[in-house]
Amino acid sequence: MADTADTKEPAEPDRLAISRAVVDGVTVVTVTGEIDHHTSGLLRQALAPAEQGTAARTVADFTGVAFMDSSGINALIAAHQAHGPAGRLRLAGVRRPVLRTLEIVGLTTLIDCHPNVRDALEA
Repeated sequence: MADTADTKEPAEPDRLAISRAVVDGVTVVTVTGEIDHHTSGLLRQALAPAEQGTAARTVADFTGVAFMDSSGINALIAAHQAHGPAGRLRLAGVRRPVLRTLEIVGLTTLIDCHPNVRDALEA
């Protein structure tokens, strides 16, 4: 079941699942399902650095994301901004349809995309 704590948008259990782990000091957020206006609040919350003002490093594993609308774009922009100039947000395993959306809106110039989590962690 998706984590809905502190969000105003109820998420259907099968629409989005998010898990977090720390690997070599980097927060890895694994996202599975669809990102739209019903679930983007969960993504925004999951990608926010634990502590503001720190040099947070986050990799979002999008291997399991088959669909993302403009709400997801807004969540990614907010997450990028929340990481500030000293932190970093990277995406991994972005599927072609979602990657194409990111490219069209120019988000790939702000957030680096890597083929897999390992590459994103090593970059």
